[in-house]
Amino acid sequence: MPNPLKPDGRSLKGRLMRFQVHVRRRVPPGLRLLLGALLMVGGVLGFLPILGFWMIPLGVAVAALDVVPLWRAGLKHAGIAPQDRHSD
Repeated sequence: MPNPLKPDGRSLKGRLMRFQVHVRRRVPPGLRLLLGALLMVGGVLGFLPILGFWMIPLGVAVAALDVVPLWRAGLKHAGIAPQDRHSD
């Protein structure tokens, strides 16, 4: 049985990364922000049968593709942020 914390394509983190790459390549920039907002609104209605609370972090991840400060914060949180170019 595969470990759910293992960073392969079947883990939650791997699936989220593949989804973000798919959205970034195929969805136009303005529509990504709208799609992220719709996912977050659907997540608020998570008590309904088809919608779920899982949609909120997915919506934030999709919307972060278009909002640069959120994207940088996500990279920093993941530990893969680029190094600061200005060293004093």
